[in-house]
Amino acid sequence: MLFLVDGYNVTKRDSATSALSLLEQREALVVRLRVRGRDLLGSGRIVVVFDGKGGLGLSSGGDVPVEVVYARDRTADDEIVRIAGSATDAVAVVSSDRELAARVSGKAVGTVEVRESSCCFEAARGKKRPASRGSLARDAGIPRNANAITRELKDLWLGEDS
Repeated sequence: MLFLVDGYNVTKRDSATSALSLLEQREALVVRLRVRGRDLLGSGRIVVVFDGKGGLGLSSGGDVPVEVVYARDRTADDEIVRIAGSATDAVAVVSSDRELAARVSGKAVGTVEVRESSCCFEAARGKKRPASRGSLARDAGIPRNANAITRELKDLWLGEDS
């Protein structure tokens, strides 16, 4: 399965990322997909498409490689349609944009599945963060019990006086 993620469509709708700068939105989404992509989307190749002139790249370092594509001189929607039209695998478009979903369905050779942007939100699959904590890109992928781990290591290394 090829997952084509409409980058800003996801980040602008997610309360955990919508107030961040565009750079932070991109980083947060890519890190989230690297760490939890299989859990959120399933098994397959993940390509995130953003509007803009940034570079092509493969983001690694998590459990899942995530390919990042910038639309350059076209729109992200046009780039997603182009990629889907040349795909030989089944395609899943992750976007709340119904017009985009219809365009991809008309161009793709194989089957096309459409998933709402919310399937990539931080709270997806029942893994909500406490409401009192904001979600910043630097927090993505950090385990929930990180503070307990840090306390335990401090006790081991520094003694209980610290």
